[in-house]
Amino acid sequence: MVTRADIGVIGGSGFYSLLDDAEEIELTTPYGPPSDVVTVGRIGSRSVAFIPRHGRDHRFPPHRIPYRANLWALRSLGVRQVLAPSAVGSLRAEYGPGAMVIPDQLVDRTSGRVQTYYDIDGTVHVSFADPYCASGRAVAVSAARAGGWETVDGGTLVVIEGPRFSTRAESQWFAGNGWTIVGMTGFPEAVLARELALCYTSLSLVTDHDAGVEAGEGVTHDEVLEFFAQNVTRMRTLVSDTVQALPEERECACGSALDGIKLPFELP
Repeated sequence: MVTRADIGVIGGSGFYSLLDDAEEIELTTPYGPPSDVVTVGRIGSRSVAFIPRHGRDHRFPPHRIPYRANLWALRSLGVRQVLAPSAVGSLRAEYGPGAMVIPDQLVDRTSGRVQTYYDIDGTVHVSFADPYCASGRAVAVSAARAGGWETVDGGTLVVIEGPRFSTRAESQWFAGNGWTIVGMTGFPEAVLARELALCYTSLSLVTDHDAGVEAGEGVTHDEVLEFFAQNVTRMRTLVSDTVQALPEERECACGSALDGIKLPFELP
């Protein structure tokens, strides 16, 4: 059995079948338990830890997910690279359901979510100008294109508080700013990963056009879940291919994000 991992996957419950030689591990962290037990196993020669973002019974809405516990738990297992598959709405008419966006920028429109580990015993400022791992992005784009996805290399993910969807006016405002896709879970995951010097790569599957992009009644929760379920096998393949192509030795800037910074506590 594998009890440590160097790659983490945070996604939906449909990703459990990704792993061979799987073992469930119950963990506790200084920030409480993660969303669920962590499943550790292998994809090919790579050791991987999986956390269901919302819990296996989908009990955590986006604004209640224990983001800090999830990322801390992964790092405590040895994880240094994280893949984050998720469902998103498109803000661009040309990117319809089924497109795979690998964003390179992020806008936070959430409110009230704890977004740092360093909120006591001293101030820590980390660079977040480029929120996603350049190396992980390149691997994901290549894997998606090889898998036949309509692949968008780059773009801006705007993260809203949820759990409600956007109004038409909000959606049109987001699109007017030039942003590409909208979701509810990509923040604070990305910044917490950076604060732990982890690589973080978003695999964003477009499930619908957001409310203000085209005429209609607007997206529903059931429609999003149904479309994602229809594509979960294909998504598992993309995650598996990306995992196996990630570099074993990191040469990106993510690992040095905390260099020269005095931390108020020791990281796992």
